[in-house]
Amino acid sequence: MAEPRHRYSALSLVLHWLIAAMILAQILLITAHEATEGPLSREFVQIHKALGLTILVLTLARIGWRIAHPALPLPERMKGWERILARGTHVLFYVALIVLPLTGWAASSAMGRDIVWFGLFNWPLLPIGGGRETAGALMDLHGIAVKAVYVLLALHVLGALKHQFIDRDNVLHRMIPLIPRRP
Repeated sequence: MAEPRHRYSALSLVLHWLIAAMILAQILLITAHEATEGPLSREFVQIHKALGLTILVLTLARIGWRIAHPALPLPERMKGWERILARGTHVLFYVALIVLPLTGWAASSAMGRDIVWFGLFNWPLLPIGGGRETAGALMDLHGIAVKAVYVLLALHVLGALKHQFIDRDNVLHRMIPLIPRRP
């Protein structure tokens, strides 16, 4: 019988932390965009769009990897409501990380605005019309999804800290290689 896994695979770790860093970069880019004007502001938006589409692709890859390599089991001592909250938070993260770039992509497409992927090529626009009105409605959805991500981030971080400092159950060790495993 194989020994149980105590840590996620290297690819799972890389995808998790890369996407996390990109989410932080997205927040910083949009904050910088709102604080500036002119060409620099537009450049922040272009990078935001390219990074968002990269997050979409990486999230789809992560979901595929997760299907092929299921999550580690939750600690046996977790209560039922904690299990539901933990799994629900993860599922909603995946949903948000798909909805956010799709709504941004769709809004750009509705306006006919090119998305240049890091200066390398034009990302194809979706066959969506409707102009400013449609784009505005899509950006409203985008904004709601952003707020959902903030709530999910808070729940995710608070849950990780609870596992590390209150439950002391090695859950954080699974995703942060520098944290030693408790016996």
